[in-house]
Amino acid sequence: MLKNDGKAASISSQVESGKLADVVSRLSAWSSLEGICLQGEGGAVLPSGESLQELVGLLRAILFPGYYGRSKVDRQTVSFHIGVNVERFEKLLREQILAGFRFDSPCGCTEETNLRDRASDLSWRVVERLPALRKILSTDVKAAYEGDPAAVSYGEVILCYPVLKALTNYRLAHELYVLGVPLIPRMLTEMAHSETGIDIHPGASIGEYFSIDHGTGVVIGATCVIGNHVKLYQGVTLGAKSFPLDEDGRPIKGIPRHPILGDRVIVYANATILGRIKIGDDCVVGANVWVTEDLEEKTKKLKISQIEN
Repeated sequence: MLKNDGKAASISSQVESGKLADVVSRLSAWSSLEGICLQGEGGAVLPSGESLQELVGLLRAILFPGYYGRSKVDRQTVSFHIGVNVERFEKLLREQILAGFRFDSPCGCTEETNLRDRASDLSWRVVERLPALRKILSTDVKAAYEGDPAAVSYGEVILCYPVLKALTNYRLAHELYVLGVPLIPRMLTEMAHSETGIDIHPGASIGEYFSIDHGTGVVIGATCVIGNHVKLYQGVTLGAKSFPLDEDGRPIKGIPRHPILGDRVIVYANATILGRIKIGDDCVVGANVWVTEDLEEKTKKLKISQIEN
């Protein structure tokens, strides 16, 4: 009986091996990998998600000392801690920008020395922008605090509000996007999307004192332009109405197709604003409203059932 069991097990193993070999063969067929297989030699060619997570942690510790990071900060130690974090931040950013350039040029068409020089130049340009990033994010903190009766302190906003986490990633990503860094800006905003439920494309342009109440489900498209003192609520979509097609029927990329919001605009929950339209200064868009045409300044676009105050 044992001999028969052993023979049956051997046959079963051979059958499974054959099935495995067949599946591997089909999965490895080069014709099935066209466009979805990344080839690389001499080490990793992709930016590291783990390193970018560390980068975001360092950025938060630099911009909001004491709230993030492992060390306690006071007036005597703040310069030391920020210095250590900025040094590490620049090194990581330079490495990841270089990885992004390598990804963007997998054929090795650009000399390695040139890529390293560009990565170093751009990383330092971003580091030099950190004071400006803190300044604009401080306005976002103030907007979130002053716009929410439930907020009890700036510290609560910095530590707890998803909008600040999403905006910290976005504002760094936007700097990198403007500088032409490939891949990394989108990775940073998608990390924030996963963490907060807020989806902001790094190409969007967002002014000062920006706030998103609650935040979950907000979508801001790549070519959106948002003014100062704008407030969105959860579920708002600033998207494209349609996609012009080329002669081959493919969407034409790189054209402005998302809304422009002026200053002091408020958009309530689950409203949808589509297309390259202008929402004028001081407009109010009510909850669940669908907008596809320009709104003049100080317009209130509300559902019939809503009462204008």
